[in-house]
Amino acid sequence: KKIIFISNWVKNRFFHGLENFKKIKNNYEIIPHSINKVSVNIKKKKKKIVFFGRLNASKGYDVFGETIVQILNKHKKWKAYVFGDEPREKIYFKHKNLKILGFKKHNEILNKFKISSISVTCSRWEEPFGRTALEASSRGCAVIITNRGGLPEAASFGIKINSLESKALFRVIDKLILNKKYRNNVQKKTLDKFKFTNSFVSKKIDNYRNKILIS
Repeated sequence: KKIIFISNWVKNRFFHGLENFKKIKNNYEIIPHSINKVSVNIKKKKKKIVFFGRLNASKGYDVFGETIVQILNKHKKWKAYVFGDEPREKIYFKHKNLKILGFKKHNEILNKFKISSISVTCSRWEEPFGRTALEASSRGCAVIITNRGGLPEAASFGIKINSLESKALFRVIDKLILNKKYRNNVQKKTLDKFKFTNSFVSKKIDNYRNKILIS
């Protein structure tokens, strides 16, 4: 009865070249991912930067790694944590304040987001939605994203870099570190305005089911 899309970006890709069909058949709906809402104390955030995902070029890990080494050289009290692996590509970066931890349990990742100040999701490929950006936003991180696929939808108040280059990413991270007031404002806005909670999306699913039953 309906086609359910995870993001507007996926919907637009699906209907590319089918604009007339889209006008006639209005049987589609957007129901995104969701996550539980928790209490986060912005004041207790640590000087930590998180990258989570496959450690490959598609996820922009090559640019992140190059950038984060420069950041950690400049800001010696900050640390970076990388969660993920990639057996098909070998991209290595080393720094005494860079910890590469492999994949961990989901709750451990969420807890790391909760205490970290900055999260980077700098994908090259068009993310259908962007679960990592969603989770980091829900835990009050200042989220840096590329303007790819559904990432701007997943992190509504993320800081977008339009070109995936080390200089551009460095400028954004550097500004967040140097300007604590700016960083806290981004974190607070991201947390306060976060909408993709389980209750919000559950209501969308319930409304969809009611429409199907009525029709």
